[in-house]
Amino acid sequence: MSALRTTRFDGAVAVVTGGAHGIGRATALALADAGAVIVIADLDAEGSAEAAAEIIAAGGRAWAHSADVAREEQVDALFAEAAAREGRIDILVNNAGIAIRRPAVELSLDDWNKVVAVNMTGMFLCARSAARHMIARGRGGAVVNVASIMGLSGGGLYPNISYQTTKGAAVNMTRALAIEWAPHGVRVNAVAPTYVRTRLTAPLFEDPALAERIVAMTPLGRLPEPEDVAAAIAFLASPAAGMITGCVLPVDGGFLAQ
Repeated sequence: MSALRTTRFDGAVAVVTGGAHGIGRATALALADAGAVIVIADLDAEGSAEAAAEIIAAGGRAWAHSADVAREEQVDALFAEAAAREGRIDILVNNAGIAIRRPAVELSLDDWNKVVAVNMTGMFLCARSAARHMIARGRGGAVVNVASIMGLSGGGLYPNISYQTTKGAAVNMTRALAIEWAPHGVRVNAVAPTYVRTRLTAPLFEDPALAERIVAMTPLGRLPEPEDVAAAIAFLASPAAGMITGCVLPVDGGFLAQ
C-alpha cells in the first residue's frame, strides 16, 4: 500500500483530551474526517458535547466524556468506558493543558501545582491508562503528546516558568515512554507548536506589540492555525508514521530553527 494512503483511520478509536476547543477540537475533527471514532474528553462538558455533535453532523462518529485529567480515577474511568463502548483504543492525543503566566518569584506553590497536575501528571496518567489498554489488546497504538516550543527553549518573551517546565517534561516523557513501550508496538511522539490563536493564548494576542513580535520571530511570517497543528498530530498518529517514535515535531514556522 502506498504510504500516502495510510493516513486514513477507518475503524480506529481515538481519545482526544482537551478536545472541546482549540488544537484539541481541530484534531478531533481532522481524525474524524479521516474515519476515526472520536472520544472527546474535557472538563468543559458543554464544549465537548458541541464538538461531538459537530462531528456527528458531518457524518462521523463521536461521543463526549467529561473528565479532569489530573484525577487518576477520572482518567481510568475515561479509558475504561472508551474500551468498553468501542472495544479498542488505538490513538491517544494528549492535548489537555493550562497556563498560569507569572514571574517565578511571584508564582505561588498552589499555582505551580495546578499547572504540573494538568500538564505533566495529567499527561502521564492519560498515557499510562491508554497504554494499558493498547498493550493488553496486543495490537499496538499511537500516543501523540502536545508539548510546545517552550519545552525546547527558555522562552523569554514573558515569564511562564510552570508552563515551560511542564512542557519540557512532556518532551522527555515522550522519549522515555517511546523507548519503554516500543516492544509492545505502541508509538509515542509529540508535537511542539508555536503560539496558536486559541482560548489559551487569547490574553497574549490582546497585546498588539507582543503579537507583532511573535510573528516577527517566525521565519514563515505567520502563526499556525489549530488545523495546522492537527495535521501534524494526525500524521504522527497514522500508519504513515509507522517507523517514527520518540520524535518531537516542531510546528512553529521555523521559530526554533533560528
